[in-house]
Amino acid sequence: MVLLVLTILTRLWRIEHPGQVVFDEVHFGKFAAYYLQRTYFFDVHPPLAKMLFALAGWFVGFDGKFLFDNIGDDYVANNVPYIGLRLFSAAFGIAIVPLAFTIMRDIGLSAPTAFMGGLMLVLDNALVTQSQLILLDTQLLFFGMLSAYCYVQFFKHRSVPLTRVWWTWNLATGASLACVLGVKLVGFITVATVGMAVAFDLWRLLDIRRGLTVREFTRHFAARALGLIFFPIAIYMLFFVAHFQILRYSGPGDDFMSLPFQSTLEGNKITTASTRVPFPSVVTLHARTHDVFLHSHLDRYPLRYDDGRVSSAGQQVSGYPHVDVNNLWSLDEPDPARVPVPHREPTAIEKAAGLRYLMNNDLVRLRHVNTSSYLLTHDVASPLTPTNMEMTTVLEDVANQRYNETVWRVVFDGKDGDNLMIRSKRHSIKFVNLHHNVAIHAHAGTYGDWGFKQTEINGNKAITDTRNAWTIRDIQHPRIVNGIEINEAGDPLEPDDANPKVENISFMQKFLEIHTLMFHHNAALTKPHPYSSEAITWPFVLRGISYWETKVGLKQIYLLGNPFIWWSAISGVLVWIALTLVDLLLLRRGVDELGANMRTWWYRGPGFLVLYWAGHWVPFFLMGRKLFLHHYLPSVMFSIMVTVSVLECAGKLMSPTMRPALLRRMNLAQWKEQPVHSGYYAVLVGLAALYAITFFYFSPLTYGTGFPTVEHIRRHKWLSSWDLQHA
Repeated sequence: MVLLVLTILTRLWRIEHPGQVVFDEVHFGKFAAYYLQRTYFFDVHPPLAKMLFALAGWFVGFDGKFLFDNIGDDYVANNVPYIGLRLFSAAFGIAIVPLAFTIMRDIGLSAPTAFMGGLMLVLDNALVTQSQLILLDTQLLFFGMLSAYCYVQFFKHRSVPLTRVWWTWNLATGASLACVLGVKLVGFITVATVGMAVAFDLWRLLDIRRGLTVREFTRHFAARALGLIFFPIAIYMLFFVAHFQILRYSGPGDDFMSLPFQSTLEGNKITTASTRVPFPSVVTLHARTHDVFLHSHLDRYPLRYDDGRVSSAGQQVSGYPHVDVNNLWSLDEPDPARVPVPHREPTAIEKAAGLRYLMNNDLVRLRHVNTSSYLLTHDVASPLTPTNMEMTTVLEDVANQRYNETVWRVVFDGKDGDNLMIRSKRHSIKFVNLHHNVAIHAHAGTYGDWGFKQTEINGNKAITDTRNAWTIRDIQHPRIVNGIEINEAGDPLEPDDANPKVENISFMQKFLEIHTLMFHHNAALTKPHPYSSEAITWPFVLRGISYWETKVGLKQIYLLGNPFIWWSAISGVLVWIALTLVDLLLLRRGVDELGANMRTWWYRGPGFLVLYWAGHWVPFFLMGRKLFLHHYLPSVMFSIMVTVSVLECAGKLMSPTMRPALLRRMNLAQWKEQPVHSGYYAVLVGLAALYAITFFYFSPLTYGTGFPTVEHIRRHKWLSSWDLQHA
């Protein structure tokens, strides 16, 4: 009860401060607002936590009209019930501590030791900061801890397999895994960690000395597969069923999705703002896969790249994500005297309008309006992809000499494209070079400083690559006014497709499409960030994250772990690893100091927690995206639990009543009853005091209460790598 009260106090104190948008509340508050407005958006994370925030927002009276546009936007002035949303997040943070306490008790730790572990979680500044804000991570931490709790309960009932209580915890573990994955894709790390624990357990059951027949083992395997694989998958997919059902209306996420996907949204631009494309038109071309426009400017490729390859030193062509005059291209018909343009009779629509419209398989030239140069590809390697061709533009005199290299075939990227009249915003098309048979391709990489970090555009030989797809976004033509086509008299033309045929798309197609985009955009989060850090630095608290600051009162919220808690936690894990290695080496030499029972506890108790710690840290070393300190928070929780396990083990081993021979004969029940050294509790009290003092010392950074002078801030900057504001 004391632990719960302390948890509530630390998580709720000054939760209303600041009354402004803080850090990533700018994203997740906005997404909750979109759910309440039922407006479609795209995010790299699964929907569960955001839907729960939306539910909490609805419950406290949030109407979704405030969109959290900027860090520092005022909640109070805009009548946003932000305290309710933050309280909802804090509830998850509060629930973590009793779950952790119960886990520590269940693995055999004494109540004082489990209390110490819980107190370390209570007094960690980073966990407090994260719990008080409208962020996804607290739910991720809660469901991660819940999955560990459920699995421990499931494992405790291994002696009554396939009974009702066994099935209850089996399915509860699966449900918690679905939830942790439903919060963030990184939750798959938790799924994999539990998967490893289950694999070890199945390997134990497979041992012939266990006495299970193959049939019985198969039943065990199938039951775990059902509860821990298929059941979580079903729940996880239900999150997306709800996601798609709620977000019915066209919104800011449309452009990320395929055109068939967009067509299912009410009020989408495909059906409400799509027009035919007359020749000649000035257009913008948008690559959906990278959310960039085809762009060019007067700057040129460097003659020689860093790897020694040479370029044409031609005008740069790139992908640019913002509206700009350099995104404008004139869509011109080629001269039939210069290239064999296939003859086609004007359609009835063209005859009535007195215009020629862009159709599937038409030939075009793309003239960059601002530099009066023509898009061309040639047999020169592109800057970042040597296997692909460089894309550049050339002036008219050169373009006339290399005419075929400036001609592109427009190919509809879909089914039933015969005699299709291409429309803006609706149809996805590819531009295939007539001479080289390569497609205009938006590459994932970005140019160096010489190319202003813009997206690489090149010529791709793999014509079917999805990243070759473009849509015509905007059209400038005398007969198109405000996105509406008019006749020669200036009257709006009746649409020829008031009820356009759209491609049917199933839930599974939507599900797979959104996951492809989530994985792609998550991996693409590689741009430099002022507060990113390397995974190797996290256990040592070498860098934090500035969440919010104001010069008034020198206030700031800086995500920083309690240094002494984090340093103790990594020390405890390293001690566990070292002792385990020593035991393994001694066993190889025929020396058994622990005994079979003690060793079983060492691996199943703290060893399980070490698996969670490592499983939630090591994978980040393999990721190419930008990383931040808050990614280590799941590992911190479990390393704290490992540390107090090692502490209690040391206290018992140093007890005057403990003898090596006794340890080797001791069963688990006797080990739990083994008294600790008389100085053990004094050590716990001393550590608790140290952690509490450190927590309060750094609390101005946790709660944003401010500092009287800049000198006081500097005193809190223990490490030069802590980039505190105003210091």
